[in-house]
Amino acid sequence: MRLAGLFLAAVLALPVHAGAPDTSPRPVARTPTDAEGSASALIGVVRPEDVESDTPDFRRETDQAGAVTGGHVPGSITARLSDANRPATRPASIVEAGIAAKIITHWERPAGDGEMPVAGRLAFAGASQQAVAVTLRPVRRSQALVHEAMARQRERRRGAICGDPAIQGEAVGYVPGRIPACGIDDAVRVRAVSGVALSQQALVDCGTARALKRWVDRGLKPAVGRAGGGVAELRVAAHYICRTRNHQPGAKVSEHGKGRAIDISAIRLRDGTNMTVLGGWRSANQGPILKRAYRAACGIFGTTLGPDSDRFHQDHFHFDTARYRSGSYCR
Repeated sequence: MRLAGLFLAAVLALPVHAGAPDTSPRPVARTPTDAEGSASALIGVVRPEDVESDTPDFRRETDQAGAVTGGHVPGSITARLSDANRPATRPASIVEAGIAAKIITHWERPAGDGEMPVAGRLAFAGASQQAVAVTLRPVRRSQALVHEAMARQRERRRGAICGDPAIQGEAVGYVPGRIPACGIDDAVRVRAVSGVALSQQALVDCGTARALKRWVDRGLKPAVGRAGGGVAELRVAAHYICRTRNHQPGAKVSEHGKGRAIDISAIRLRDGTNMTVLGGWRSANQGPILKRAYRAACGIFGTTLGPDSDRFHQDHFHFDTARYRSGSYCR
């Protein structure tokens, strides 16, 4: 304790630094002129001297700093009204709307009446070129036409198979094969798909019937387009038959023997034109259509074989719904 007291006494006895100020420095007070200038620069206050002095309706209301706090600012600061700033004349449509309102008020329809009298509508049409005197309505269908359409719909439903009205035919059921590898568990006999007839009814399963319908809708019809009036019929070269592949002895059973294949040899158009696979595949006119239709079948069917595949398919398209691990087989 004694040592601490001696140290404190020594510190207090040290001389004060010669350059130390007597008092703490304080900022110099701003003059009113400086305050006014900085405020004007920051907030853009309008000064009285910036305004034309000959304006009678200007009020020189200032605060202590001399800034304008109220009144109207005319002249070069506020644009004067001119003819260009005035609203344009009312359009003719608005004027006509006023005329129409008067006509409608004059020809007020009585309670319970469904529409304005004809005289009122004609008067409105005469007052405005944009008005229509009588609303155009479609002609009502005759009852005979309605009954005919409903009859066709019922007929389609009666002939629908595989749960799709666009696939027409009849259900067959189980079809046994002459050898164990052949046969169809749930066969149908297809006569038309999506409005396109088959030259002979095809005995297949529903999976193949649905694939044929998808190909007709997504591949065949778009490929043919409007040529010859559209597609009318498919010539079926083969459907269900218990045989080996390409009729080769010792080969595996064909997909035809399982009801999962159909062969198409020609396409008949509505104008009677026949586009055969054998004669049209390499022709300049029919070839592009047949090739587009054939390429569209790849993916819809598991296997597609045509004239460029091998010597066994020069005159027809072979489509079947066999599935492979590597995907569709298209040649």
